[in-house]
Amino acid sequence: ACMGMIRLVRAYTKREKVIKFEGCYHGHADSFLVQAGSGVATLGLPDSPGVPAAATAGTLCAEYNNLASVEELLKNNEVAAVILEPVVGNSGFIPPTKEFLQGIRELTTKYGALLVFDEVMTGFRISYGGAQKYFGVTPDITTMGKVIGGGLPVGAFGGRKEIMEMVAPAGPMYQAGTLSGNPLAMISGIKTLQRLQQPGSYEHLDRITGRLINGILDAGRAAGHDICGGHISAMFGLFFCKGPVTCFADATKSDTQKFAKFHRGMLERGIYLAPSQYEAGFTSLAHTDADVDFTIEAAK
Repeated sequence: ACMGMIRLVRAYTKREKVIKFEGCYHGHADSFLVQAGSGVATLGLPDSPGVPAAATAGTLCAEYNNLASVEELLKNNEVAAVILEPVVGNSGFIPPTKEFLQGIRELTTKYGALLVFDEVMTGFRISYGGAQKYFGVTPDITTMGKVIGGGLPVGAFGGRKEIMEMVAPAGPMYQAGTLSGNPLAMISGIKTLQRLQQPGSYEHLDRITGRLINGILDAGRAAGHDICGGHISAMFGLFFCKGPVTCFADATKSDTQKFAKFHRGMLERGIYLAPSQYEAGFTSLAHTDADVDFTIEAAK
């Protein structure tokens, strides 16, 4: 999804440079492996071997939740697009301020760049309309995956009509894939989205996720640990530090050794959390109050 998207924004704007954010992950295409989160952050790799310098020369990095860092780059460069996780999940769970997202929308419009929301994690997860509906900020292009295939391999990108008309066969920008529109992934995704449309789905996700993360945080504080975290709908996370965590630099101050101990302890008690301080967690409609109670007790 993101590999096709970056080609599209460059084709449409006739500019080469893109801005991403420190600790945000947009797949393992060469252009994005600059100060990336997810496994790159977990393993302590600043970049990946095998990525040519030329591949990342057009990638600029800003600080999440810091509009001044974004405008400084936009002022001094011809930028095709600003791409971000509207809620960070690949540096741990880091929510944006609404002012940050609104500010980026205004800045990209001002400087003639496109705004891209990578909603691979947030799409249909934090609301049926994704982060853009939740925060009321509309990007020019959206990338998606995961949920839209019901957990099967799939990626998609879409945006305004005049932008998407650049994509072949309507336009000159080439895009293709062996698994494009794979029937199994599509029917799985359709059924998942139909289930999410049922009344009470997002209310259930928000309620059990709130109970889960607040219970874990309370248990940690009661045991004397510095711990912070939060959730939006079915997406949550925690850091072993006082907080608040508003960007990747803040996330790196957390105690990863303590998290590793916590993760192993939870695993021994039958709870499998995301195996990195730099990964958000997710709940699903399959999770029950009994599951949440069991998890909180394990955390204690």
